[in-house]
Amino acid sequence: MTWLSNETVDRLRDVATRPSLPGDRYVILRPLGRGGMGAVYAARDTELARDVAIKVSNAATPTSGLEERLKQEAHVLARLEHPGIVPVHDAGVLEDGRVFYVMKLVHGETLEQHARTLATEAARLGVFERIAETVAFAHAAGVVHRDLTPSNVMAGRFGEVLVLDWGVAKLVGAAASAVPRRVPGPASAGHTDAGTRIGTPGFMAPEQASGAAAEAGPPADVFALGALLFWLLTGDTPPPDAPAVVSRLRSISPPPSRRLRAIVAKCLSPEPGARYADAGALVDDLARYRQGAPVAAHRETWLEAAALWLGRYRTFILLIVAYLVMRAVLALWGRP
Repeated sequence: MTWLSNETVDRLRDVATRPSLPGDRYVILRPLGRGGMGAVYAARDTELARDVAIKVSNAATPTSGLEERLKQEAHVLARLEHPGIVPVHDAGVLEDGRVFYVMKLVHGETLEQHARTLATEAARLGVFERIAETVAFAHAAGVVHRDLTPSNVMAGRFGEVLVLDWGVAKLVGAAASAVPRRVPGPASAGHTDAGTRIGTPGFMAPEQASGAAAEAGPPADVFALGALLFWLLTGDTPPPDAPAVVSRLRSISPPPSRRLRAIVAKCLSPEPGARYADAGALVDDLARYRQGAPVAAHRETWLEAAALWLGRYRTFILLIVAYLVMRAVLALWGRP
């Protein structure tokens, strides 16, 4: 028996599944990656003379759940026009029935790789806030991502931060009715069967891990964002209980402030109702933290409140003190 190397198997799989695109507008250049739902290729758009990325489903039949997931992902991306989300240019169906869509080709690295270059807490928070702002925009549009992980975030060459892989996104409210259900079943837009587990261990909310992905709303993404922030600060996925989360954060050097630890702990609360209602509320609290104002996640003592007040108005206070000292010096100098 002859054994084939992994490289040979991958090459044969690429040849067997490489899409034959309709018309002559797009020319496949090379494979970029493959996941459970589809494969992504770099391609050349000959009509507009630019390089693009093309995602093609792995489905064997056009009525499978993967096809519907990919259609939904294309619809989600098309409705979310935001700097942190890759824009969709085109979509269609291959001759073999598989669905594909065309998007911007992003040059950069995953957050897993980019995090190694973030040496300070301020740098990590800066990247995290851009991720949270993107998710907040999606929540405002009625879209819940449900699989936020370091591998699903990309940092571009020019500092852009992009949230990827919206294939298991859930549409809620008015957004759910805006995408037609083409194929009945669990993959239909905005619908997930009860008992389904969707997400990545270490980053999925407890309600997703317990099989209640169908009920996961914006607080599930808030949990994943908290796990991302914990990972950015510590390099680890969060432990399952809140005291251990705070203890681990306090163990790093230098440790995050008590207010930042409280923000992370609030995101990682086991109960959805104890977390921020959505990513927008988290972004607002992060802005207050950055400005030195009290945050919703932490009730300050009077000493902490005084320290915050002094920190926020330090320049103004120093000017007043300098003025009073100068007046006192002039008064003493002019005394006979």
